[in-house]
Amino acid sequence: MSDRVHLVEVGPRDGLQGETPLPLATRATLIEKLLASGCKQIEVGSFVNPKRVPQMADTDKLFAQLPTNTTARFSALAANSRGLQQAIDANADAVALFTATSDTFCLNNIGMDRQQSLEQFSELASHAKSLDLPVRGYVSTTIACPYEGDTDPADVAELAYSLYRAGCYQISLGDTIGVGTPNKIKRMLQAVLAEIPANAVAVHFHDTYGQALANVCVALEMGIRTVDASVAGLGGCPYAPGASGNLASEELIFLLDGLGMPSGVELPLLVEAGQFISNALNKPPQSRVNLALSAKNSI
Repeated sequence: MSDRVHLVEVGPRDGLQGETPLPLATRATLIEKLLASGCKQIEVGSFVNPKRVPQMADTDKLFAQLPTNTTARFSALAANSRGLQQAIDANADAVALFTATSDTFCLNNIGMDRQQSLEQFSELASHAKSLDLPVRGYVSTTIACPYEGDTDPADVAELAYSLYRAGCYQISLGDTIGVGTPNKIKRMLQAVLAEIPANAVAVHFHDTYGQALANVCVALEMGIRTVDASVAGLGGCPYAPGASGNLASEELIFLLDGLGMPSGVELPLLVEAGQFISNALNKPPQSRVNLALSAKNSI
């Protein structure tokens, strides 16, 4: 298996959706800087009700401003059939759909239980596939749910297999509240990899308890080569107030560089992108690598 690791940069969507709404031009500049750093898979935004998520308003206009002379893949999250149609109209390169292993989490997040969510997912995926639009699946609460507690790895594997059969080219497994530790991650991934191939699996770890990089190492050892992360550590964990959320892209690339595993992303330029968006939000980066390298460069 190749040592090359693919970063899916989720900062413009997952990172910004919980922050202060930013001007469209700022969001566009962030994406330009991420492209300049070498990011090839960028989640641009989401097509959801702007009254519920004002940070993602005008994502269609953002897509219209994206460069066309690039090999990068620009994706968007869609919550329902209307969102999917908006992604299609915006000429997104791929669409991300989501569900969770937990009924309670699904009900609180999207207003339907797990089975209803899976049925909607399958319908949306089928429509996207009919238009040759690649579909990426998100599975939340793969380690634990903030309402129901620990998740059975067998439930994660069953759901991942269902999404794979529904036509997802990749399933991103999310540790939504960041309580995963290496042994828990290994058990979950063993169950999933018994059902679907490693090249169809990505991991999306939150760093709530500082375990994200350790968990990434486990995933890499098990053959996973796609990792979601967010520049500057953008995004929090709404189920753990005050805690950090997404794994910072800078931390991931620093790790990969140290392991000698190519990613195609240039860390100094990624740090610049992190500094830019942090300044726009008037807050320091949540990435220790960003803070350390920025301080070193200022000497």
